Amino acid sequence: MGPETLKDKLASLPDAPGVYFMKDARGRTLYIGKAKNLRNRVSGYFQAGAPDPRVDSMVAQVRDVEWIDLPSEVDALLAEARLIKDVQPKYNVQLKDDKSFAVLAITRFDDFPKVWVVRQTDSLRAETWGPFTQGADVREAVKILQRIFKFATCRIEMRADDGKRRFFRPCLLHAIRRCTAPCADLVSKEEYGRDIESLRRFLRGDRDGLLAEMRSEMKEASTRLEFERAAELRDRIRALENLGKAGSGTEYIEGDITPMDPKEGIDDLVRALSLDFRPRTIEGVDIAHVQGGESVGSLVCFVDGIPFKSGYRRYRIREVRGIDDFAMIAEVVRRRFRRQESPPDVLLIDGGPGQYNAARAAGANARVLLSLAKREETLFRDGRPLELERSTPAMRLLMYVRDEAHRFAQHYHHLLRRKAVLGES
Repeated sequence: MGPETLKDKLASLPDAPGVYFMKDARGRTLYIGKAKNLRNRVSGYFQAGAPDPRVDSMVAQVRDVEWIDLPSEVDALLAEARLIKDVQPKYNVQLKDDKSFAVLAITRFDDFPKVWVVRQTDSLRAETWGPFTQGADVREAVKILQRIFKFATCRIEMRADDGKRRFFRPCLLHAIRRCTAPCADLVSKEEYGRDIESLRRFLRGDRDGLLAEMRSEMKEASTRLEFERAAELRDRIRALENLGKAGSGTEYIEGDITPMDPKEGIDDLVRALSLDFRPRTIEGVDIAHVQGGESVGSLVCFVDGIPFKSGYRRYRIREVRGIDDFAMIAEVVRRRFRRQESPPDVLLIDGGPGQYNAARAAGANARVLLSLAKREETLFRDGRPLELERSTPAMRLLMYVRDEAHRFAQHYHHLLRRKAVLGES
C-alpha cells in the first residue's frame, strides 16, 4: 500500500474506541494498540516529532493500518490484551521498557473472589486476564466494571461459614453501591458467585450473550413479582449498554459544586451531635407540589459530605390525595426503606417536628434521624430543637443536603407539570 493510500486510510479512521493493527509491506502485524478515539490515536503516530526512537523505527515500516471499532474503551482494553497474547507482535514486546505487564486477577484463596490488578511476576492463587501494557488503564477499567458487577477489591479473607461477618461494617464502596459487601454477610456466596461469573463472561468477550441472559432473567424476576431483583438487573443492563459513555472511574463522586469543606462539616457534625461514630452517608428527603397537584418526593445521597448523584432517587406520590405533607414524607420514607440497601448514617428530613415524627413513624432506619426547618433554619433531633448557629460547618453541611433535596424535588415536579400541560407521555 503506497503512502497516498495509507494517508487516505488514516483519514477514514472512525472517531470511536477500538483496537488498531500496524502492518508492514508483507502484511505482518508489527504492533497492536487500543484507543479511546481511533482517528486521533493512530494519526498521531504519523505526525512529526515522535519522542521515542523505537516508535519512529516501527512507524517507518508501517504500510497498512487495520482496526476494529468497539462499543467502549473498556472493550478495547480487553480486546487489545487478547489479541496481543494471540498474535505476539514484535513491537508490543520491544516497547514495554523491560517492565512486567499488569494483569487483572480474580482471586481463588477464599469463598468470595476479589478482583485485583497485579503484575505478571506476582505469585498469586488467581485466574488472570491480560497482560495489559498500561496498569493505570486496567485500574480505571476495574473501577468502571465494579459499578456493574459489584465485586470486592479489598484484601480481606472471607469464609462463607464465618458467622462473625454479620457484625462487620462494610466500607465506603458498599455505601456508594460499588460492592455488595460479602465482608459484612450482605450477599450470599451463591449470589456473589453469579456476579463474578458474569464478570468472567464479559472479560472473555461474551458481552452480547451476557446482556441477553440478563434481559431474560429480568423478565423472569418481574413475572415472579421480584421487583427489587428486576430493577437491579435493569440498572446493570443499562450500565453495561452505556459502558461506552462511562467517563473516569472517579465520577461516582461529584464534588465540583460543594460550597464548603466536606471534612470540616462532618467533623463539626460529630461534635455538635455528640456522635460516637463518624458518619459517611447522609440522605436528605423533601417533597414538592402545588396545591397537591403532581406531588413528588426526592431523596439525595451524600458520601463523605459530597453529593453522590447515583444515589439520588425520585418518587411520584401514589398513596396520598390532596395536601398532606406529613403523609407524603411518610410515603417517601417507607418506599426508600423497602429497598434492600444499607440505611444511611444520617437521614435528614426537610421540615419541623411534624415531618420528623412522620418519618420516624414510617420506619426511618437511620443511625441518626434529623429534620431541618427552612424558615428559621432550626435543626430537630428526637423532635426537639437543637441550638446550632447556621454559620457552623455542621449546619452549613446539613443546609446543603436539605437544599439539594429541595432542588431535586422541584426539578422532578416541574418536569411532571410540563408533561401534564403539554400532554407529553
